[in-house]
Amino acid sequence: MEYELKTPLKDEDISKLEAGDVVYITGKIHTARDSAHKRIIEEGAPIDLNGVAIFHAGPVIREDDNGKYEVIAVGPTTSMRMNPYEPQVLDMGVKAIIGKGGMDDATQKALVEDNAVFLTAVGGCAALYVSSINEVSSVNWLDLGMPEAIWELDVERFGPLIVTMDSKNNNLYKRDKKMGMKNEK
Repeated sequence: MEYELKTPLKDEDISKLEAGDVVYITGKIHTARDSAHKRIIEEGAPIDLNGVAIFHAGPVIREDDNGKYEVIAVGPTTSMRMNPYEPQVLDMGVKAIIGKGGMDDATQKALVEDNAVFLTAVGGCAALYVSSINEVSSVNWLDLGMPEAIWELDVERFGPLIVTMDSKNNNLYKRDKKMGMKNEK
């Protein structure tokens, strides 16, 4: 199935999603990588995380003469780097994680418990994802550096994103591994 979701995401939005579905998001998404996740755990989030979609990405941003930010490129970073922090961040109300490469069993468990999903963004599609961004709404923790700051992006039909880990404990990465093992026999 294909879904168009609007942020903030609600439980009913997430409950209908299943591994393999394609999603487009309109509204706000927030970038966050390792340092931001660590600080969220240590200090608390600088934003309300209820219903939020976090994008594991370190965008390339340009600031114009008027102090307005423009996203030049944004693509997913490897999500497993956030494994030590993600279950606690999900417990804070995050409903969607966007990244690549999947995440560990602890995160899968948190997705089920918190009714959230992991959405895979396709690597190499930075220009496509930038075209979905209307503007940079705000930035938090710029002291961490441009790629590690939390950027709030106003997006329209951001995607395509593939539901790879759903709230029903389905995981395309594990399913594909099992399928491959069956085919080898």
